[in-house]
Amino acid sequence: MSKLHAIVLILVLGTSAAGLCAQQKAPAGPPATAAGAAQNPPAKGLPADEPGTYVIGAEDVLDISVWKEPTVSRSVPVRPDGKISLPLVNDIQAEGLTPKQLAASITEKLKKFLNDPQVTVTVTAINSQRVFVVGEVARPGPVLLLPNMTALQALSTAGGPTQFANQKRAYLVRREDGKETTYPLNYKDMLRGDRRGNLVLKAGDTIVVP
Repeated sequence: MSKLHAIVLILVLGTSAAGLCAQQKAPAGPPATAAGAAQNPPAKGLPADEPGTYVIGAEDVLDISVWKEPTVSRSVPVRPDGKISLPLVNDIQAEGLTPKQLAASITEKLKKFLNDPQVTVTVTAINSQRVFVVGEVARPGPVLLLPNMTALQALSTAGGPTQFANQKRAYLVRREDGKETTYPLNYKDMLRGDRRGNLVLKAGDTIVVP
């Protein structure tokens, strides 16, 4: 081997060894996506209520239980203005909240007076979720609104139209945003499976059977 060849060989081996050492010493960094996630962790919000959770309404009756505080615990009705009254916290908004949300609201207010209050809210009487069936039906009056109840189901709960009813001229009255809207209901068509007129009801709806 010539002297020139030996020098070239030494340079090549030295370069390779230096690259290998650099690879061994360099710390393995996280992938780009992992690094981004580490720098920007997802925001943690308050736990949401489960879908379908009941929303409290006016005239419902609630059982408010504060652990080891019998003087604060009691059964209270939701007033027409949507509020309830409790010792220490006085008036507090209940309508439009779920029991879990109301319990959290009461807990926050009681912290000014009690050490670590633990509050449970239970709906003992559902009076806000009602529809009304009036006119020529067997049992006119309020009907408890069940989830996804239809007009036909409400009429059936009210005993159905009487023999004097005009089954083709029934209608539903719904008040939304301060306005009343009327929807025609044909009882005979609904019995035959017509889903277009068999509306899903909302609290406060009124079905009129002339």
